[in-house]
Amino acid sequence: MNAIGESRKEANGRKVEVLNAKTRTRIGFWNVRTMYDTGKLAQVTSEMRRYKLDILGVSESRWTGSGRLSTSTGETVLYSGRDDQQHREGVAIILKKGVEKSLIEWQPISNRLMKIRLRGKQINTSIIQCYAPTNDSEECLKDEFYEQLQSVLEATPEHDLKLVMGDLNAKVGNNNSEHDRAMGREGCGRMNENGERLAEFCSMHDLVIGGTLFQHREIHKLTWHSPNGRDRNQIDHLMINGTWRRSLLDVKVKRGADVGSDHHLVTALLRVKLRKEGPKKTAKKQFDVGKLRDSKVKGSFVLQLKNRFQALPDMLDQTESEDINIMWEQTKAVYVKTIL
Repeated sequence: MNAIGESRKEANGRKVEVLNAKTRTRIGFWNVRTMYDTGKLAQVTSEMRRYKLDILGVSESRWTGSGRLSTSTGETVLYSGRDDQQHREGVAIILKKGVEKSLIEWQPISNRLMKIRLRGKQINTSIIQCYAPTNDSEECLKDEFYEQLQSVLEATPEHDLKLVMGDLNAKVGNNNSEHDRAMGREGCGRMNENGERLAEFCSMHDLVIGGTLFQHREIHKLTWHSPNGRDRNQIDHLMINGTWRRSLLDVKVKRGADVGSDHHLVTALLRVKLRKEGPKKTAKKQFDVGKLRDSKVKGSFVLQLKNRFQALPDMLDQTESEDINIMWEQTKAVYVKTIL
């Protein structure tokens, strides 16, 4: 049985809902450098529990193939990697114990992309975990990644709350003058080529880059540091579709989390915010003017209209603006009563 069919079958049990209007959901995303080392998965899930994360997206897991497993502490791990037995790239999504019961489906797409879909009370949520090529990678690799990502987004149900997250290897900077709908002004540094690609992609697909929206100190926005400690960048991102932008409450780096990676854990806080319904608009009455084509109906209408106007005070000499409004309301009332 494939991954989608398997998860749908398991979702037929008791309903568990995440990402709803009453509770806050904590989501993390982290380039852990590898989960292939002995004991590394236990480290990652330990930090996940410490930061009370419901869902954790992992970049550079370095596991091969694709599959699903459960940890000794109850987390569910879904992963997607290479098919050539080379322990490079790879993505995974880890679900807190119990959250797997809200899983509708999951798709291992490639060694750089995977998607899960979760049931919610008000809205279902689709999460796409990414590990994008670096800024120095060949253009064909970047093109292939974004083409795949676009295909995944287009195949996602239109009304879902959509989250795209992970190591995008993109510096989007703090100048949003050309992409004001896709990002805010709280990014770090200057935009690079990958950042331009990401911003254009978000503009095209109504996505908003969450880490550029919230005011924090730079140490809580910078997601990567070089081994020598000199260079620091914001290259890991979470995007949300514009329809549900208000449901994203915060995006923040957690520098205390440690699994021996040069990337920091980034967390996002979400709570579904539904649109408030305004007062119902009263439908305007439609008058059947076609009846006036009948000469008898037309004659009766004209006669009644004349009689009603004769009953009104003489308004032709009124000149003040406030009286003009009164005259209009009275005139309109005569026509409406005659028609009815």
